[in-house]
Amino acid sequence: MPINRLSAAASITSALAAGVLLVGCSVSASTQGAEPTPKLSADKLATTVAKKLAATTGQPTPHITCPEDLVGKVGATTRCKLTADDGSTLGVSVTVSSVDGSQINFDVKADDTPTPARSAN
Repeated sequence: MPINRLSAAASITSALAAGVLLVGCSVSASTQGAEPTPKLSADKLATTVAKKLAATTGQPTPHITCPEDLVGKVGATTRCKLTADDGSTLGVSVTVSSVDGSQINFDVKADDTPTPARSAN
């Protein structure tokens, strides 16, 4: 039954979001090189966020994609996307909270509501 599968996936995604929202998630990552303004590559950002969400929620590491590098400037933001196995998605906001040399510290917050997977009609 597609409806049950979608409901289960949405519940899992919602539980993941709730876990992130309840716990609050701050992350820290180092960049390579000595740039005047450090940047965390989109791939490294996605990997770091996925690992942190898994550790915070006790769930398997989710599939996260981030569209752009994260600039190491306080207040800089980007939006990443968590995609569940069934194709439903959940937006994840990333905001730089502080920078110490090449160390970028950022907060992660998942959206409250997932977007259901598109049905194959």
